[in-house]
Amino acid sequence: MAVTGPGRPRRGPGMTEVARAAGVSQKTVSRVVNGEPHVSPEVRDRVLRAVQELGYRPNNAARALLLGRYRRIGVVSLGSALYGPSTLLLALERAMHRVGYSFALAGTLEGQPVQVAVEALLEQGVDGIVLSEPIDDGAPLRLSADVPVVSLGEGVEVGQGRSAVVGADGLVAARIATGHLLSLGHRTVWHIPGPHDWWAARDRLRGWREALAAAGAPEPPLPVEGDWSPASGYAAGRQLAGLSDVTAVFAANDDMAIGALRAFAEAGLSVPGDVSVVGFDDIPAAAYLSPPLTTVRQDFTAVADRAVDVLIAMIEGGPAPAERTDIPVELTVRASSGPVREPAPPLR
Repeated sequence: MAVTGPGRPRRGPGMTEVARAAGVSQKTVSRVVNGEPHVSPEVRDRVLRAVQELGYRPNNAARALLLGRYRRIGVVSLGSALYGPSTLLLALERAMHRVGYSFALAGTLEGQPVQVAVEALLEQGVDGIVLSEPIDDGAPLRLSADVPVVSLGEGVEVGQGRSAVVGADGLVAARIATGHLLSLGHRTVWHIPGPHDWWAARDRLRGWREALAAAGAPEPPLPVEGDWSPASGYAAGRQLAGLSDVTAVFAANDDMAIGALRAFAEAGLSVPGDVSVVGFDDIPAAAYLSPPLTTVRQDFTAVADRAVDVLIAMIEGGPAPAERTDIPVELTVRASSGPVREPAPPLR
């Protein structure tokens, strides 16, 4: 740290210096720094330019004492590099920046209770928490927190705070994917499931089963359980490729669908001529596979924006939000799914 004299740290620029450089009042600087409305774009740009040029950093502790808020939101996340969790995490950070809140992250280690991560965030000082933790033990999650909590998936009971759920409806999405294949004339649809300790995998499994039951289609046995990776989809695909009655497969994510496509190709099966395949997530590569993959698209940006808006409303003491907000999903139909192939007529 730079010093101005023996043992004396140099004080960084304060709000007074920013106000002087921008030609505005300290109150206006405070409004801009705290993301408050009623500031013209021209004045906001001038203040932000002065903030950047001077290297001004607001004192979060002092601001929290003054306003009763930290203007910081905590996120509990598994810290996975998988497409869904990582894309959602980035979307959350952008959504918080949009409303003038900073972002604090606490990851959960394998086997570690979610409450440990929540405590770490509360110690840092946060106004609310987004729970983006996809793994559980199947039991209702109970947390102790005195700030609002929004869960991106499963419901959560919060001791002293308010809570809500925002997310894409995996049940509906799986029904849509399965129903699409059934509508193409397939007698039934096989499923490559994700790991059972992920609530998203359980939702997709249940939605697949409900769609089959609603259509009166038989429920085939599950292949080996996947772990979201292409390798696990490949292993399941090898199993399915050895069965003569498999004509349609719904994989719980795109990566496992990609592995299954490889297994079917190696077995000499054409897609969608012999087997139709549908994935889930619509990863960037899905449209460029051979054939391009039919998949369910989740709008991660919409989920993050809605989650942050609901949380801010609770932080600001607004009316109680809906217990659950489901963000619509969309089936993107590409060339990997097609009508069931009619059996060849017998030779005469």
